[in-house]
Amino acid sequence: MSHSPNPTALTVHQKSRMLDIAFDDGAAFSLPFELLRVYSPSAEVRGHGQGQEVLQVGKREVGISALDPVGNYAVQPSFTDGHNTGLFTWDYLYKLGNEQDALWQDYLQRLQAAGFDGDSGRAPGAALASKAATGAGCGHKH
Repeated sequence: MSHSPNPTALTVHQKSRMLDIAFDDGAAFSLPFELLRVYSPSAEVRGHGQGQEVLQVGKREVGISALDPVGNYAVQPSFTDGHNTGLFTWDYLYKLGNEQDALWQDYLQRLQAAGFDGDSGRAPGAALASKAATGAGCGHKH
């Protein structure tokens, strides 16, 4: 049976709009608030089934006004745009961190396809560049 990583540190950075999270397996991620907001695990964002996802736009400047613990398995952020229904489990935060580059690319492509090119605070490739700059990469060239 596989062990699900548990967080060892969780830090909200209001100025840079980043959530830093470290796990007991040594992994550590910096997750932009915008990424957390557009990939919120809520029904409002995900819809009620495959193909019913709702593209989130205008979230470039979103902040987190509160981050409440939910038991020993999740946190529930309150975003400054009023959204507060997503429960982010440790496994889901780990997944967001681990798959951040692919998720950003998917989001940017969906924005572009919907005519909102440039709506995100991230430029294509920015997630890769910021990851490399912090030395938090896996060591492989992308």
